[in-house]
Amino acid sequence: MTEETPGFDEQPDVPSGATPEDAEPKAAPSSAEDGAARAGDTAAAQSAAQIAGLTAQLDQVRTALNERTADVQRLQAEYQNYRRRVERDRIAVKELAVANLLTELLPVLDDIGRAREHGELVGGFKSVAESLETVAAKMGLQQFGKEGEPFDPTIHEALMHSYAPDVTETTCVAILQPGYRFGERTIRPARVAVAEPQPGAQPAKADEADTAAAAADDKESGGPDEG
Repeated sequence: MTEETPGFDEQPDVPSGATPEDAEPKAAPSSAEDGAARAGDTAAAQSAAQIAGLTAQLDQVRTALNERTADVQRLQAEYQNYRRRVERDRIAVKELAVANLLTELLPVLDDIGRAREHGELVGGFKSVAESLETVAAKMGLQQFGKEGEPFDPTIHEALMHSYAPDVTETTCVAILQPGYRFGERTIRPARVAVAEPQPGAQPAKADEADTAAAAADDKESGGPDEG
């Protein structure tokens, strides 16, 4: 029977060259490290949530910015249309005012024309009359209406009517009062005397035209066939 020596505790076997600290049992990882790891995971999750929230807010801001940009562009287009309408209305009002002024001058211009026809446009009166006509022309007043032109009811007003054998359509044969226009606006139609073709004259002219055409054909073909 082996006797244990009192006063001596059993020590674990220690390899040669090892220190006593190596012989001591190592402690398990502390709970502090686990807490730190969990805290890091929580912080990462919170950071991800914050980034997701900021991204959502950024998307909302971008959407709002796009909406405001579209509103500004729409307002700008409406303003441009408004400016064009105002400019168009301004031009129309100006043209109407000038047309009204020129309309009031037409009787004076008619008197000047009659005086010129009768040889009464002389001296200082001639100078004033020509200056007035020049100013009216610079403002855009145009005179129209000539003898021999076809009758157009949109710009001519027929005051006299007759028949003539030498016309093939309704024709202005005399200008009683010239017409005036301002731009595309007719201020006053030309007052004219018109002549229509003589009743029964048109068929005769047609026969003459047919005879002339037949003669021309005979001439080209070498004349009529001889029997």
